[in-house]
Amino acid sequence: MNTKTLIPKTQISCVIPDWLQECLDNRNKSDNITSCSVDIALICRAFELAYKLHEGQYRKSGEPYICHPVAVAGLLKDLGGDSAMIAAGFLHDVVEDTDVTIEEIEQNFGSQVALLVEGVTKLSKFNFSSKTELQAENFRRMFLAMAKDIRVIVVKLADRLHNMRTLQHLPPHKQLSKALETREIFAPLANRLGIGRIKWELEDLSFKYIEPNSYREIQELVADKRADREARLLEMTENLRRKLDEAGIEYYDISGRPKHLYGIYRKMYLKQKEFHEVYDISGLRIIVKKKEDCYRTLAIVHDSYRPIPGRFKDYIGLPKPNRYQSLHTGVIGTTGRPVEVQIRTVEMHHIAEYGIAAHWKYKESGNSNTNITTEDEKFTWLRQLLEWQSDLKDDREYLETVKRDLFYEDVYVFTPKGDVISLKYGSTPIDFAYRIHTEVGNHCTGAKVNERIVPLDSLLKNGDIVEILTQKNGHPSLDWLNFVITGGARNRIRQWYKRSNREENLARGRELLEKELGKKGFESLLKSEQMRLVAERLNYQNVDDLLAGLGYGETTLNLVVNRLRDASREVTQVEQNSDIYSEKYLHKPTQNLSPNNYNPIAGVEGLMYHLAGCCNPIPGEPIIGAVTRMNGISIHRQGCSNVESVPGERLVPVSWNSANENQGRPQTYPVSICIEVLDRVGVLKDILSRLMDNNVNVKNAQVKTNPGHPAIINLCIEVSDRQQFERSCTQIKNMSDILNLRRINQVE
Repeated sequence: MNTKTLIPKTQISCVIPDWLQECLDNRNKSDNITSCSVDIALICRAFELAYKLHEGQYRKSGEPYICHPVAVAGLLKDLGGDSAMIAAGFLHDVVEDTDVTIEEIEQNFGSQVALLVEGVTKLSKFNFSSKTELQAENFRRMFLAMAKDIRVIVVKLADRLHNMRTLQHLPPHKQLSKALETREIFAPLANRLGIGRIKWELEDLSFKYIEPNSYREIQELVADKRADREARLLEMTENLRRKLDEAGIEYYDISGRPKHLYGIYRKMYLKQKEFHEVYDISGLRIIVKKKEDCYRTLAIVHDSYRPIPGRFKDYIGLPKPNRYQSLHTGVIGTTGRPVEVQIRTVEMHHIAEYGIAAHWKYKESGNSNTNITTEDEKFTWLRQLLEWQSDLKDDREYLETVKRDLFYEDVYVFTPKGDVISLKYGSTPIDFAYRIHTEVGNHCTGAKVNERIVPLDSLLKNGDIVEILTQKNGHPSLDWLNFVITGGARNRIRQWYKRSNREENLARGRELLEKELGKKGFESLLKSEQMRLVAERLNYQNVDDLLAGLGYGETTLNLVVNRLRDASREVTQVEQNSDIYSEKYLHKPTQNLSPNNYNPIAGVEGLMYHLAGCCNPIPGEPIIGAVTRMNGISIHRQGCSNVESVPGERLVPVSWNSANENQGRPQTYPVSICIEVLDRVGVLKDILSRLMDNNVNVKNAQVKTNPGHPAIINLCIEVSDRQQFERSCTQIKNMSDILNLRRINQVE
């Protein structure tokens, strides 16, 4: 890959911003300067490679594709990004859209650029079963990359911001899906990183496409009242300037602060207010020189205008988790209308605007590579996100949990020693206990809030002092899952329950595998090299862990058998004719198909037959026919217990006829399943939604509950074939609340 080729300016088909033009003009001056804080040569080489690789590619707008990487790199430059970030901005799409590999990027641009590019690269070159799976895997990969280098998400946010600015060129359905993803994931991420200017613009752009009518309405209302607001704020500004001068307080700016449109809409929607009732549509922002001047200025504001009770917030003494600091107060202005006033220092203002990028843009720092291990307190939320994301195997549940944890506001509570703990809004003492330590949560038996005993499902409020009461023999309750709100607490409760029932899960897994493979040689199989390979490839420490996972529902029987078949082929020293590895157990029987026969069953042409109700066979499963006295041939699943006692002369070899899937056979077949699940509100709804996603109809549903014990859900569903049935079961088993799922016969 040649990155040295210079592109003549006359051949560049996009508008070059002044900063990039300056880099291109001065690149030779920095080629041999290794200590330069901005590696101009690296930036220029990245631009020229991106230009070369994207040549001939165009965006939906019709403009050359290179305009997008140039815009992304410009946003990163404005945020104060270093050379590696700007280079990654140019190259962020080359791995996805061209044949260049991450290894080639690292070879030519270094490991930092390669890490950033890899972190933001989508997984579009891989095959996924659904858009939900693709989206979930993208976010898993992105968060893992963020843990290594927080700059990854800043590059991604710049990429998303420019895409949202040009969203009008996409079809309406893609506009809506991108806008929803932006509002639910990327805007909260920008907020978590404290990058206010990106967060506000992402929210407003999403609002424009998700609810266009409301967007236009608020836009018009804001424009209509602008003159009155500006006149009112100008009078307050001049008054405060005069009083700050008299007090000898140095200030850099006093100006109006317009509230972004989506913020106005949320306040109107959540609090059911009319536009004229929202008092902080615009306000004043006072930027002073020193921290102590913030409080002196607050006194002057309150002395000049009547403060509104309950509207004062001190984010300087108690900063937000994204490092935001400011004093907020609400006062009654000269015209009797409420006005919000924000007071902060210059540095606080920079952090409010640029968040994590503030120390790149405004501070001299030798290395802007930020790892969560070195920025521990600032990225607690990211560390917590990573702790539980590997435990959530269900893609839908994972995405819902990510959105919930990113979007919710925080409450600040204190330990008895005075340490500040930030939790999601709506958290309970159980969430607090698990936030302190897993063992504190596992042995929690009670809680005190502000020195008073409270129920464990009580909601915590800002400023509460929380003390957890523990006992050595205490343990989690399944009821806790109905009110805990943090992902960490929820998953630790599930993990405890999983470990405490290990022996039961292990026995269930052995039973399932033995029933599938047969008793002969089963014990030898469990100790074989093949099973060890299967456990390793399914990310289990040993075979017992694999069996427990099978019993718990973490993995499926079909997946284990398929992996076992693959492993048996690789271990050449095992006898090929051994019963345990024979075709009987590891391969599916060959079907006898007749392309001119449209009956669902091949082998019963012209005869009366019926599908046995005891085992409910479905297309794709091995079947056998049994001749009955009165009802013709009864079609059973192979291995059905009711067939074992039938004499061999009454058995008829049959198979499913797949020559024509839409003629001569019913569209669906009934199957009964039993699900053992941790009892919580909404779990049945979540199961039914996954069945709906697979176009599976539910004929009957029965739920049995017993306080303190798992719930039992019996479902009779209608499926078209074995593949649809197994796909649906896999999605249900991947839910964290599912303990076991098994197929049952109607006679059970």
